[in-house]
Amino acid sequence: MHVETTKINDLLIIHPDVYEDDRGYFFESYNRRSFADINLEIDFVQDNESLSQINVLRGLHFQDPPHTQAKLIRVIQGSILDVAVDIRRNSSTYGKNFTIELSAKNRKMFFLPKGFAHGFLTLEDDTIFAYKCSTYYQKQSERTILWNDPVLNIEWGIDNPILSNKDQEGQLFHSFKSSF
Repeated sequence: MHVETTKINDLLIIHPDVYEDDRGYFFESYNRRSFADINLEIDFVQDNESLSQINVLRGLHFQDPPHTQAKLIRVIQGSILDVAVDIRRNSSTYGKNFTIELSAKNRKMFFLPKGFAHGFLTLEDDTIFAYKCSTYYQKQSERTILWNDPVLNIEWGIDNPILSNKDQEGQLFHSFKSSF
């Protein structure tokens, strides 16, 4: 496994060791010992999976303390533009975002520690997105920042994505008070 750092502290791109031959491929998407070896000793408690069609945008979501979540993200089928926004008040990269393309072909995984808002845009039909969470989902703790917030200026590459009502009504970043 190879770990790549990003321009935002604590966000990591994980490249698993992939073993391929004429039958197909194999890789470990998660191994507690291997992650502990790179100082990611996280007790993941929930796995989530979603299927989306092209141009579906989900996010920017997070959970307030004490139900904050670290996430390990990957794509099983298709591809996405994945976005993380640092919402840790004392971070030197507060309010900054990082984007990465994750796909079934590149097999990259993306680690987000607690204190990040997260969203993604599907780039292909029938994209299957999967992620591990360090705490259980708590509806009362979930928050949404507006996907196209002008302060964040995220380059999604789309003007009119397919959105849920919740994502259409996200909070503006300038009025957001971080609990992190």
